[in-house]
Amino acid sequence: MGTKTPAAPTTYREAMREALREALSTDERVFLMGEDVGRYGGCFGVSLGLLEEFGPERVRDAPLSESAFVGAGIGAALAGMRPIVEIMTVNFSLLALDQILNNAATLLHMSGGQLAVPLVVRMTTGAGRQLAAQHSHSLEGWYAHIPGLRVLAPATVDDARHMLAPALADPDPVLIFEHGSLYNASGELSPSAEPVDLDHAAIRRPGTDITLITYGGSLVKTLTAADELAGEGVDAEVIDLRTLRPLDGAAVTASVSRTHRAVVVDEAWRTGSLAAEVSSRIAEEAFYDLDAPVERVCSAEVAMPYARQLEAAALPQSADVVAAAHRAVD
Repeated sequence: MGTKTPAAPTTYREAMREALREALSTDERVFLMGEDVGRYGGCFGVSLGLLEEFGPERVRDAPLSESAFVGAGIGAALAGMRPIVEIMTVNFSLLALDQILNNAATLLHMSGGQLAVPLVVRMTTGAGRQLAAQHSHSLEGWYAHIPGLRVLAPATVDDARHMLAPALADPDPVLIFEHGSLYNASGELSPSAEPVDLDHAAIRRPGTDITLITYGGSLVKTLTAADELAGEGVDAEVIDLRTLRPLDGAAVTASVSRTHRAVVVDEAWRTGSLAAEVSSRIAEEAFYDLDAPVERVCSAEVAMPYARQLEAAALPQSADVVAAAHRAVD
């Protein structure tokens, strides 16, 4: 009898690094560029060792100008390269918003289909690490608003490892949002995993009583809430959106049509959030299947506090998800 190869334990950071290593090894058009990605190994250690392995032409430290090096990435993509641009944290991406919105996202349309921009932009997002108001944003929903972009939010080590390859194969610009709280998270990385299907959400936990919809750094909290609800007799299904644009509304609708209740968990602010978009789609496409109003669990409408206890109070927590689920079910 043959023996089954056990899954290898790894961290989210290591999985992302291995994805970068594979991309650089298999396609000479791929290069990594950003602040401190080379000699320092990346602000969060994701690219540690890649400079020594691939050299400064393939792993390029950029000056402190997001607009400049994102623009250089767009130009390289137009010239046939496959650049991976790292922006240290999502708040710094605002300095390159003109490049992302007015160039990367629009050139295919503006050129009548002649100029594709196969660019991948990676950035850290989210709060929970006491980085205060200027470095704790969750702005994925802003970018998910923009036509011409694909927006990804890997929440597991498998997705961190296997989302990059199909992102690089996409002819359109792809933004990958990596939640900072996940880098040290560990999990089992299956050696037989295939590249992620970027068009579909994933059911992380099947259930029959209520649908919990989330993505990115909130997935762990939502799964914890689902386990707690199970102990109280509520069988919750957990959907990980994974791709925020284009949104897999069909998966959400199908789940809510089965469970008849929904809670949307989103670390962004409630007003104008991705949670609002998901809730609206449920109302448009599954209204008559609902047995209770859609619940939303989002961050408090404040600048993120620095103090640990205040930051925790401002962010969605598992207890908040459980309470929302009970409001829908009870």
